[in-house]
Parts: sequence; C-alpha cells; structure tokens
Amino acid sequence: MRGEEDAEVDAVFRALADPTRRMILDVVRDGPRSTTEIAAAVGPRAGVSRYAVMKHLRVLAEADLVRRVE
Repeated sequence: MRGEEDAEVDAVFRALADPTRRMILDVVRDGPRSTTEIAAAVGPRAGVSRYAVMKHLRVLAEADLVRRVE
C-alpha cells in the first residue's frame, strides 16, 4: 500500500517541478479554461506551443491536479 502512496506523491511533485505546469495551474485556478485559452495565456510567456500545453496538461491530470471537462 505504501508504494502506491509514494507513487502518487512522486507524480504530484514531478508535475509541480516544472515552471510551465505551475503557470498552467495559475491560469486554471479561477475556473475551467479551454486548451486554447490556456495556450494563449501560457504559451507566449513560457515559449511553448499548444501541443506542448496539451502534454503538460496530461502530466497534471495524471497527478490529479487538473480534470478534463467535456
């Protein structure tokens, strides 16, 4: 059981270690945003594309820090 908890904590720390992912969390803190809105807010500051933002969002979702809303 402890191994699962460690893996979850590791995933959170790995997700938070990246400054671009922290920027994304700042953008979505006040409510849901589309990928396009997030990319427009973060992309120019971080120098990343919409596709890179999507990859960062996947890491955040795997760490249960964001959820996809359809």
